[in-house]
Amino acid sequence: MLQIQKIKKEYITGDLVQTALDDVSLNLRDNEFVAVLGPSGSGKTTLLNIIGGLDRYDSGDLIINGISTKKYKDRDWDSYRNHTIGFVFQSYNLIPHQSVLANVELSLTISGISKSERRKRAKEALVKVGLDGQFHKKPNQMSGGQMQRVAIARALVNDPDILLADEPTGALDTETSVQVMELLKEVANDRLVVMVTHNPELAEKYATRIVKLRDGRIKDDSDPCEVDHTSLEKPKHKNMGKSSMSFLTSLSLSFNNLKTKKGRTFLTAFAGSIGIIGIALIMALSNGVNTYISDIQKSTMTSYPISIEAQTIDMSSMMETGRRLSGSEDTGHSLDAVYSNGSAIEAVSSITTSFTENNLTDFKKYIDNPDSEIHQYVGENGVVYSYDTKFDVYAYDPDEVLVNTDGSTLTDKNDTNSSRMMSSMGNMGSMGNMGSMMSGSAGNFKEIMPGSDGKGISTAVTENYDVLYGSWPEEYNEVILVLDENNEISSTTLYELGLLPSAEYKEMMTKIEDGEPVEAGTQSLSYEDICSKVFYMVPSCDYYEENENGTFRSIADDKSKMENLLENAVKLKVTGVVRPKEDTETMPLNAPIGFTKGLTDYLISHTEQSAIVQAQKADESINVLNGLAFEPADNNEKIENTKTYLSALGVSDKARLFKDILESVPSGTQSASSQMMDMGEEQLAAALDSYLENPDEDVLLSIYDSYISTGSYDDNMSAFGVVSLDAPSAINIYADSFEDKNAISDCIDKYNQTAKEEDQISYTDYVGMLMSSVTTIINVISYVLIAFVAVSLIVSSIMIGIITYISVLERTKEIGILRAIGASRHNISQVFNAETFIIGLCSGLLGIGITLLLLIPGNEIIHAVAGTTAVNASLPVMNAVILILLSMLLTLVGGFIPAKKAAKKDPVTALRTE
Repeated sequence: MLQIQKIKKEYITGDLVQTALDDVSLNLRDNEFVAVLGPSGSGKTTLLNIIGGLDRYDSGDLIINGISTKKYKDRDWDSYRNHTIGFVFQSYNLIPHQSVLANVELSLTISGISKSERRKRAKEALVKVGLDGQFHKKPNQMSGGQMQRVAIARALVNDPDILLADEPTGALDTETSVQVMELLKEVANDRLVVMVTHNPELAEKYATRIVKLRDGRIKDDSDPCEVDHTSLEKPKHKNMGKSSMSFLTSLSLSFNNLKTKKGRTFLTAFAGSIGIIGIALIMALSNGVNTYISDIQKSTMTSYPISIEAQTIDMSSMMETGRRLSGSEDTGHSLDAVYSNGSAIEAVSSITTSFTENNLTDFKKYIDNPDSEIHQYVGENGVVYSYDTKFDVYAYDPDEVLVNTDGSTLTDKNDTNSSRMMSSMGNMGSMGNMGSMMSGSAGNFKEIMPGSDGKGISTAVTENYDVLYGSWPEEYNEVILVLDENNEISSTTLYELGLLPSAEYKEMMTKIEDGEPVEAGTQSLSYEDICSKVFYMVPSCDYYEENENGTFRSIADDKSKMENLLENAVKLKVTGVVRPKEDTETMPLNAPIGFTKGLTDYLISHTEQSAIVQAQKADESINVLNGLAFEPADNNEKIENTKTYLSALGVSDKARLFKDILESVPSGTQSASSQMMDMGEEQLAAALDSYLENPDEDVLLSIYDSYISTGSYDDNMSAFGVVSLDAPSAINIYADSFEDKNAISDCIDKYNQTAKEEDQISYTDYVGMLMSSVTTIINVISYVLIAFVAVSLIVSSIMIGIITYISVLERTKEIGILRAIGASRHNISQVFNAETFIIGLCSGLLGIGITLLLLIPGNEIIHAVAGTTAVNASLPVMNAVILILLSMLLTLVGGFIPAKKAAKKDPVTALRTE
């Protein structure tokens, strides 16, 4: 039973108060057909809206089956309309962009019914009203009577207790009106039907009860329902169900609406995509530039790693001294007298004190610890340890003359200023970027940067060079020849390597010394000839041969011994010829001949196992070269050591020692010394014996200090080429970006804070000095781009807000329909949020698509303007996804206020909107 108890409703407009219902009380049975008649303004539509929960009464109570609505809130009224009320309007109020079936399903959807169930029930309702087979038509494809039948089916599909009809035949012809009235009469058999009409004839014919209103009061009731209030339970407050709308339903409603306005939707999405296109283009260009910068950073880091030497110079203090010397600092005195400038003396002192020793052994332990923080910043090329291996490399020139590839054999006998200068220039010509190759004794031979994960050669090397002939070295005894970008090598280097005749070089040096002009010309060597060249590597430890007494002597000056030594030396084969790639920014090979880490490992192992090193390690107190103690206790022991040493010398050694003594004779006796220098070995040896028959102690001490002094154990091991893997001569730490490099520097600073003062690491950050302003420039550009993007985002948000507000105005009636069938304010917001979501998605997809198309000609323009193909604008997939998500977020934000405004619209007012 529906009880209307003393309902009062007033509309206030300014000072005007209009009473629509004035203390109306009415009881309605559960199944009857009630027709409400009355002139315009009598309050009948207001009564219908209050019964339907579309309008609120000012006082009184509306009681449905013992449930009072006096304390109902908006959400309670929404549930009430959805579960208890069905509306049939004069103008049908169907949603035009939805199919007939979707219109009928809508109230079930809001009720939370599953898709399969609501589709089944919607079809059954349409069949009941005689619309079988017309489920997928749009409302504008149907007649007025058919649309009203759809409205009735929608009203009935949720099986409401009450059906409200507001002028259901007002827009229909007579025949169709009769059909609709017959249908309503049938519906009233099992539920309450309340119809407002101006047609008394239809009311008299079909209604079971007629209620007449005038001036907001009931004037007549043909079949009043009297209720004994004393026998009824007291009305209670209770919600009549739950209503909800899924986001998918909201999307469906909005998508179908947008489909009816394809042209405008596309233009809206395009307008929204303009900001996305701008941002995407900036991101693409920024990504291209960042990729280019990253590549430059990587290559720069390859050329300029953080290099820590065992002995280093504090470049910062030297540069500070340089500024003082240049006079760039304030002198601190006026210009009124003669003042001394001690900067030069201070500079010498600064250079002397700038040399520091680094404890690389302890620092290596820190790096090798997998838990060290530094590992997360180390780049692709990792950490490379350098070891000061000592070796010589020999070769036979085209005239079969043996040459040492360090150039010493070209200058020993022609030690002129010109030859020294040419050799120096040749070495400079073969140098590349700093810190890119590892050290070694043979100046023209350098270790190639090893790769990560045990690879012989780093990709930082192979990616920057073209192999012109052959292949990269793989075995320890294989090397590579390195050309410059013009396929050239310094002529001096070719002479030193024995690839050109050494006699030819010496002849040119003689001519230059005599002031004669020399034309070196250009000589060509085939790749095949180069790769057929054999080099002979001799480790420093192999220069020593054991004597009968257990000591060792050098055989470097013994030609016959050297020939035998070369026969057993490691033969180095040239496997290929390489050249820097065109436009490469990095040339990590800075010597004409490169060898792999395998050769370094071989040298370290071979030296460690050599006879002289093993002998020296067996007794660290005695020098294996002369059998003497490394550290004599006093002068007496030095004198005894001298006697022991001299007695063990052979004829040749005595002759050599006497020559050395003669060369140090004061200038006043040079004539006699010169005559003695021409004597044979036996004569010189005899002269030495005569000289030392009864020597003074001072003479013996002088000979010891000048010619015998044994040095130390460490000096010997270094001379033999012994290298400890725990004590590298240098550590090169490679980073892939400036940020990582700075982080590595911070890690070193943290290490120094925990290390003892003498164990702290000192190094010079060349990259920091060279590139200190680059970061600032990049940051400024980034800030400008961010500001530009922010403006685009604001404009996009405002535009979407305006578009959504227009959509709200256009869909006002749809808002009223949804509210009438039980949609809550939240549901209405959801519908418009779904529309902005779709527009945002379309804008994002359109923006990304257009951006990708624009990048095709855009990159051509960039290449033409920049003059390089190294910079390529490209939009990363992740950035594209983020932009699409950003577009959707922006449209949701922009449409938030209009969506809220739509939710606040009065449903009665919205339904009256045309």
